[in-house]
Amino acid sequence: MTSVIDNFFSTIGILLLILALLAVFVIVIFNTLVKYRNYVINAFAQIDVQLHRRHDLIPNLVNTCQAYLKHESSTLEQVTKARNAALSCLEQAKQAPNNGALIKQLANAENTLTQALSGLQITIEDYPELKANETVKDLHEELVSTENKIAFARQAYNDEVMQYNTYKQSFPNNLVAAKFGHKNDASVLELEKTSIRQTPSVQL
Repeated sequence: MTSVIDNFFSTIGILLLILALLAVFVIVIFNTLVKYRNYVINAFAQIDVQLHRRHDLIPNLVNTCQAYLKHESSTLEQVTKARNAALSCLEQAKQAPNNGALIKQLANAENTLTQALSGLQITIEDYPELKANETVKDLHEELVSTENKIAFARQAYNDEVMQYNTYKQSFPNNLVAAKFGHKNDASVLELEKTSIRQTPSVQL
C-alpha cells in the first residue's frame, strides 16, 4: 500500500515538474515575442521622426514655390495632397507599427508623395530664378539629409521586422504566438527605387 502511494505521489511530482517546465518554456517564448515586437515599434519610431521631418519641410517648399509657379498650381496641389495623405497614413501606422496592412498603406502614400515631388522637381528646372532661390537650396539640403536618415531608419526597422517574424514563425514559437496575440506578421516598409531610398525631392 505504501509503495502504491509513493508511486502515486512520484507520478504527480513528475507531472507537476513537466507542467512547470512547460510553463517556463511558454513564458520565455512569450517574453521574447514581446521583446522583438517592442524592437519593431521602437525602430518604427525612428522612421516616424524622419518622415515627420520630411512632411514638415514640404509645406515650406510649396510656399516658396508658389510665388514663382502661379501657372503650375496643379503641381503644387498634388504635392500638398500627397503630403497630407502620407502624413495621415503615418499617424495611423505609428499606432500599430506591427500591423502589416497599415505599413503597406504608408509605403504606398510615401511613394505617391515621392512621385508628386518628382513632378515638382521637373517644374522647378524650368524656372531658373526659383532654382537659384536660396530658400529652395536650403530646403533641398535639408530634404537630402532627411532622406538619407529615412533610408537608414527604414533598414533598421526592416531588420527588426525580419527578426520578429522569423522568431514568431519558428516552431514551436508559432504555437505560443497564435495563442497570445501575435498572429499577424509585421510588414517590412517597401519603397520604390525612386522613393526615399534615393534622395528624391528636389534636384538643383
